[in-house]
Amino acid sequence: MNALYLQELVRNALLEDMGSGDLTTSLVIPPNRRSTAHIVAHEPLVLAGTDAAELVFKLLDPDISVELKKPEGMALQPDAVIAAISGRTAAILSGERTALNFLQRMSGIATLTRRFVEQVDGLNVSIADTRKTTPGLRVLEKKAVRLGGGINHRTGLYDGILIKENHLAALGGDDAITRAVEEARNKAHHLVKVETEVSSPDEAERAATAGADAILLDNMSVAEMRDAVRRIRSVSQGIVIEASGSVSLDNVRRIAETGVDIISIGKLTHSATAVDISLEMTESWDAC
Repeated sequence: MNALYLQELVRNALLEDMGSGDLTTSLVIPPNRRSTAHIVAHEPLVLAGTDAAELVFKLLDPDISVELKKPEGMALQPDAVIAAISGRTAAILSGERTALNFLQRMSGIATLTRRFVEQVDGLNVSIADTRKTTPGLRVLEKKAVRLGGGINHRTGLYDGILIKENHLAALGGDDAITRAVEEARNKAHHLVKVETEVSSPDEAERAATAGADAILLDNMSVAEMRDAVRRIRSVSQGIVIEASGSVSLDNVRRIAETGVDIISIGKLTHSATAVDISLEMTESWDAC
């Protein structure tokens, strides 16, 4: 992750919370007070977000000590100590909520991703994210997906071609899929893959015949997906097939069993529940 990007993101998060300063801490805590604190997990989780959380405290106090006890991507049980922090008490208190917001949010995404990955264990399929991310946090959230065992779809509109339903609607006509794929193929760099979204097995077959490199089966039933996969494979074995729409922990394995290569799931980032992590003061003293 780009260090300057992360610094700006964390600085903005601190500014959002602190504004002109931490009023309570500045009035209550003596400037020479020092403390040690532990960041602790209170439920099973997959750890993510430690780089942002550590930087929160370092920006508030360059001399603070942040000792990470567990690596990102590790599955933790309740009472696991994630980090030990030692330094100016004011910096620990002022950074507490911002650091925990990063940890709880990113670990929630990694934990949910891991649950989906475990549901398709043994099948040749990847669990992917989407662009349905929190504005400003996409890079961190997509990293959390990777830590949970998933893969990243395109990062933004700039790094991949995905012809969606509204592109086709805007073009109009029964041959919109064919025209869109041909236009993208003719004008794009030869290394860029062209993917198109389809909503029926018939459309899937047309997209395959038109020369799409990847085809997204959007909101199809499992039976329709199975038929679409069969038709696409009859045209070319090399086309990447993606499924998306209404994917849940209950149906993700059935979807995987249709033969798709990738299952993209918006809820990995837009609906992940923050996990329970807290910061607990363990020792305090006055510096000489």
